[in-house]
Amino acid sequence: MSKIVTISREFGSGGRTIGRMAAEKLGVPCYDQELIDKIAEESGLIRAYVEENSENVAGGWLSFTAGRDFYGHSLQDDLTRAQTKVIREIAEKGPCVLIGRCADYILDDREDLLKVFIHASMEKRAERIVHQYGERAEDPFQRLKDKDKKRKAYYQLYTDRRWGDLNNYHLALDSGVLGLEACADIIAQLAR
Repeated sequence: MSKIVTISREFGSGGRTIGRMAAEKLGVPCYDQELIDKIAEESGLIRAYVEENSENVAGGWLSFTAGRDFYGHSLQDDLTRAQTKVIREIAEKGPCVLIGRCADYILDDREDLLKVFIHASMEKRAERIVHQYGERAEDPFQRLKDKDKKRKAYYQLYTDRRWGDLNNYHLALDSGVLGLEACADIIAQLAR
């Protein structure tokens, strides 16, 4: 029986690619960018805002706390509610692979869930982002730290858990050591 697989990942670890490969091996849909479209539609927020903030606290912590109305409500809260609703609806349709966006936490009550965390060394991730996204003025190691810091803050804020804590996942794979294909094979084998 296929399961719902959630892929949490460090920036540059290849988690998105691994998720897509595993979904293909399982013959199930994979949701990543597709989630952004569905969340934008559900929330009424602009796609660019959803893409930028569906795994990050908008504008950082200070902006997050300052961006609340009298009742403590923010656009980030609207985004998170829409994201939760969309992820739950997708999971109800059947087996799939969901990339990021706290899906492991949102679906934690399901018995048919396989929660995966993809990581790699800083060196391997830096090499990958330069290869994937090209050279930039910013040092690749700093880009990795900044992106992971944002994901960590968002995850902790909306789940009250530590992002990357192995206790939150069933499986942690080092893509820098195992390679993308082997990681996808392992996930597919366990999700069947």
